[in-house]
Amino acid sequence: MIYRFKSKAGADVIMLQPQGEQILRLLGREPSPQGILRGAELPAAISSLEQAVAEDEAAFAQLQAEAEAAGEPLPRREGISLRQRAWPLIELIRHAQRADNDLVWGV
Repeated sequence: MIYRFKSKAGADVIMLQPQGEQILRLLGREPSPQGILRGAELPAAISSLEQAVAEDEAAFAQLQAEAEAAGEPLPRREGISLRQRAWPLIELIRHAQRADNDLVWGV
């Protein structure tokens, strides 16, 4: 399954199922084939995603600090970080918020 997040305010953001479901959970939503975030919900959505990204970055920084303190090689990110994955969607949500549009998926 592919998640296609859409708003009249910007280009679609497409994610594969595991990543789309992760993002929906971070937004406090149960993964579903269709959904909507209304204009009033968009500021909270941005805040939730930004907080999750900050927590992910802090956890990775902690892993690096522990490895450095132990004299081990610094760990590297495997794959795409949450920051990289969430950024296009955060930008789409910001555009939708400024244009007073909703964000939908699966519609």
